[in-house]
Amino acid sequence: MELREYWRIIRRYAWLIGLVLAVTLVATLALRLLHPAAPVYSATMRFTVGVVPEQGHGQFYTYDRYYTWLSSEYLIDDLSEVVRSAVFATAVSQELAAQGIAVPAGVISGSTQPGKLHRILTITITGSDPQRLTAIAAATAKVLSQRNREFLAQLMSENATVYLIDPPAVGPVPPSLKQRLDLPLRLALALVAGVALAFVLDYVDDSVRGEEDLQALGLPLLVGLPK
Repeated sequence: MELREYWRIIRRYAWLIGLVLAVTLVATLALRLLHPAAPVYSATMRFTVGVVPEQGHGQFYTYDRYYTWLSSEYLIDDLSEVVRSAVFATAVSQELAAQGIAVPAGVISGSTQPGKLHRILTITITGSDPQRLTAIAAATAKVLSQRNREFLAQLMSENATVYLIDPPAVGPVPPSLKQRLDLPLRLALALVAGVALAFVLDYVDDSVRGEEDLQALGLPLLVGLPK
């Protein structure tokens, strides 16, 4: 079949393809109006761990300053795993309970995501209620800054301190790539489905629409009337 024949089929059933696209568009928009996506917020904060170098004795060179930087990096790695733990989530939940805010430890653990870069610990907490999220972030910062020795004994033996360098900043989370591509992908699939349906209908249609159809049936063409 030539490309012109394909184009003829698409033009003939353009109404059907347009109908499929319109129904898909209206249905998608109606679902968004009936079930709108709840807004999502995130609170991000950053921490450093400082290790105080030992006091040198004598006139000889030591590598203590190098190892203090190395110890800070290791402690950041350990703290990122501590933040993921159930013990840390329970401590944050207890801190919130003391303020009269009930948040289960499982909710805190599931919404908290730590990350690390260049000896900086970043903690991101997500939620749908900005006020509640602010309270969770403040409790998380307090537990990590003031009660960190409960989770890592090295922080006490190494004379280390956890510093909050960026307080929690709460803001809306932009739509994900999946949410942004949802409507275009639905319309693309509807277009493919409409074109496929048009070719199926053309295939099962046995009416005569031109001299090619007569020749395919083996019938002689006596005369043709111009359009």
